[in-house]
Amino acid sequence: MSQTVTKDSVPAPVSAPGSGGLTGRSLPRWAPLGFAVAGTALGCGLGAVAGWHSEVQWGLLSAIFFMAISYAVTSAVENRRQARDKLATSIVWVCFILAVVPLLSLIWVTVSRGVKVLDGYFLTHSMAGVPGFEPGGGVYHALVGTLQQVGLAALVSVPLGLLTAIYLVEYGKGALARAVTFFVDVMTGIPSIVAGLFLLSIMLMFELSPSGLMGALALAILMLPVVVRSTEEMLKLVPNELREASLALGVPKWRTIIKVVVPTALGGITTGVMLAVARIAGETAPIMLLVFGSQLINTNPFEGAQSSLPFYIWEQYRVGSEASYDRAWAAALVLIAFVMLLNLVARGIARWKAPKTGR
Repeated sequence: MSQTVTKDSVPAPVSAPGSGGLTGRSLPRWAPLGFAVAGTALGCGLGAVAGWHSEVQWGLLSAIFFMAISYAVTSAVENRRQARDKLATSIVWVCFILAVVPLLSLIWVTVSRGVKVLDGYFLTHSMAGVPGFEPGGGVYHALVGTLQQVGLAALVSVPLGLLTAIYLVEYGKGALARAVTFFVDVMTGIPSIVAGLFLLSIMLMFELSPSGLMGALALAILMLPVVVRSTEEMLKLVPNELREASLALGVPKWRTIIKVVVPTALGGITTGVMLAVARIAGETAPIMLLVFGSQLINTNPFEGAQSSLPFYIWEQYRVGSEASYDRAWAAALVLIAFVMLLNLVARGIARWKAPKTGR
């Protein structure tokens, strides 16, 4: 006699208590937020009772309580596997917060102290005729110097870096390619003062006078390896199928590189170039050695001393008066805004030039 098996006759799956499966107990979505609130309350409370006055100590103690509560509660309600997963997630969040808090603190301090004198007058006037210990003056001469020096450095390093990366990816083989890669890696770790001393020795040998051009050449030395490395990695991401398809149509290799490879990687290349520009925009040591700084507006980077935003910040902070401190913080805010603008432009170009994917 045959038996008919119906849906109702099949026993339902039974999961062990606290298994965290489909039918087991699980924590609500707001549980991590609750753990964070409880850990913060316990950490701050214990820190206050112990008489600790450092917010850093309170924060570290709160993070420890947060991870401990997350593991203990998850282990009791779900299982140890889920508890270990939540513990790893908690550690990632704590590390993220520890990395972000100093950045936010730096931005907050710079903005709060820099806005005191940051206005149209500050951006359109120089320090000509203004004593360093008195209020007044502006940052226009330093802003002009930074734009010209960074622009000249990019004009020198970007073509050289792009061509070097193309050689390493598309043509480089053998001892020469290994030597170029080695020296690029060495240049990546060169301190900025060494690049400045190198150009200073050339200035002394040929009896050249300080100028924005000499500072730009030192910045180009620092910028070149960053451009080479970032461009090289972007070119490696271009699929070989695109190269092979172009070559199969009879297109020469040099034209394939210009028309196919470089346009495909243009978004990433631009991002790398902008990051390299942001990296050299805050350099001070080469400018101190090669440009010497100036209180006047000098729009000719090929002759005479110039200033720059990093040099201006150091110069004003060295004066030591309240007015000079305000100008230094305002110039720091201008420099941060300049770097942030470059990064936003790079992201926009990268998104604009990103390869379009079909469905």
